[in-house]
Amino acid sequence: MSPQASSIFIISLLLGTTITASSNHWIMAWMGLEINTLAILPLISKSHHPRAIEAATKYFLTQATASTLVLFSSMTNAWSTGQWDITQLTHPMSCLILTSAVAMKLGLVPFHFWFPEVLQGSPITTGLLLSTLMKLPPITLLYMTSPSLNPTLLTTLAILSVAIGGWMGLNQTQIRKILAFSSISHLGWMAIIIIYNPKLTLLNFCLYTMMTATVFLILNTIKVLKLSTLMTAWTKIPSLNAMLLLTLLSLAGLPPLTGFLPKWLIIQELTKQDMAPAATLISLLSLLSLFFYLRLAYCTAITLPPHTTNHMKQWRTNKPANITIAMLTTMSIMLLPISPMIRTII
Repeated sequence: MSPQASSIFIISLLLGTTITASSNHWIMAWMGLEINTLAILPLISKSHHPRAIEAATKYFLTQATASTLVLFSSMTNAWSTGQWDITQLTHPMSCLILTSAVAMKLGLVPFHFWFPEVLQGSPITTGLLLSTLMKLPPITLLYMTSPSLNPTLLTTLAILSVAIGGWMGLNQTQIRKILAFSSISHLGWMAIIIIYNPKLTLLNFCLYTMMTATVFLILNTIKVLKLSTLMTAWTKIPSLNAMLLLTLLSLAGLPPLTGFLPKWLIIQELTKQDMAPAATLISLLSLLSLFFYLRLAYCTAITLPPHTTNHMKQWRTNKPANITIAMLTTMSIMLLPISPMIRTII
């Protein structure tokens, strides 16, 4: 793909995200979602591989269905209340349809089946966009409509997402699929708290975006897509492997790394809202995803494959680590000490 075409698609993605995030009217929000969907499709299918074409088709069908449901929800609400304002979503059926539509766009359980397949068929840079930037418009819609949403429904979707995201990631060998199930699990943590403290959801999303971007950029630099190649990639750029190890542990939510901060604050907020059973359950279910993060971290740190099969070792490159990766890694593992400042904002 030519640089001009790529820049047009990236600008369209930013434009669509901005339109949805800054709109008051349902039609404008819907237009932003459509621009986003149309701009990402060429980036998914640019390799012209059959798997990439299949991923683009699955993505288009899922997002088109979700956009139709968003439009249907807003029209139902406007029909009963006369309001097209996003924050005035009061009709119960409209709230239910919108929750389903946003869950489909985000990849929350039970609408999660498309996300691992699409991420597996996409190039790794497009996978980064799908896991981070493309999640922002649906989350802003949830943020703006959070006072009207059904708490029981969202809590159920969130707990199921954390459970299925952890469970289905256990036996994967493709790193992009593991990161897809990681994303589903993190979205569950965001969905469970959005009604009670929407700012906490945005904080969680920002930190998740930072850590996921770090992992994707490191994988793109060392050109690794499978666990078996990750075990022999330490010879290429050893410093990047150390960064990847720490960032994966941060994604898992281990203290004293940055990823522990949102989980800690969410459990605290759920306890304040008399939802201690939900907080306990979601904490226990996050141990499932901790297992596959530790598995990835083990493969990152290992210096010899744990069997007798001969592996061709990679040549070490003299290419220095990217400054972007260095800054993102630093923020991904060292932001916990500023948690008192973050508490004052939230």
